[in-house]
Amino acid sequence: METHRHEVREAILDATGSLVQSRGLLAVTMSDIAEATGIGRATLYKYFPDVEMILSAWHQRHVEAHLAELGRIQQRTADPVGRLQAVLRRYADICRKRRRHGDDELAAVLHRSAEVRKLQRQLLDLISGLVAEAAAAGAVRQDVPAEELASYCVHALAAAGNSSTTAVDRLVDVVWTGITSTPSTQTHRG
Repeated sequence: METHRHEVREAILDATGSLVQSRGLLAVTMSDIAEATGIGRATLYKYFPDVEMILSAWHQRHVEAHLAELGRIQQRTADPVGRLQAVLRRYADICRKRRRHGDDELAAVLHRSAEVRKLQRQLLDLISGLVAEAAAAGAVRQDVPAEELASYCVHALAAAGNSSTTAVDRLVDVVWTGITSTPSTQTHRG
């Protein structure tokens, strides 16, 4: 029984993702999702009370999959510098693909949820840990806390949207230069 519930839930989320990609966030209805899933609306309401809850669950699953992928990249690379570079590059690719598929509208609505904020915290923690390891290896600047550098990386790489692969490569290089360069001689404001 539990396996069946899980399969139906996953089918609902898959159908929702397809509908959002083809129609846009605001054009998806409960009837559309039920039809695309091949279940009745009454059954759909047993799983989710409204479209927003379905979209939230779909988005959370999507973000969790990306975090798991970044975690696998982290685990399979032994060198701390290579590990950080590989995760930053993949994160930039994820941002580029997300924007290319027109998820800006979706992200604005769904990034407000507590679940997604928790996942964003996990992303920052992952990258912060990698930055700290690379800093300990002498490859990343140590005059700025690792968490601040991680936040810089995440926000800067989010600009990868609607970019070519070459442009993303340049952006990753710019971010890398920002976290590895020595401080300028200008006076810093605290």
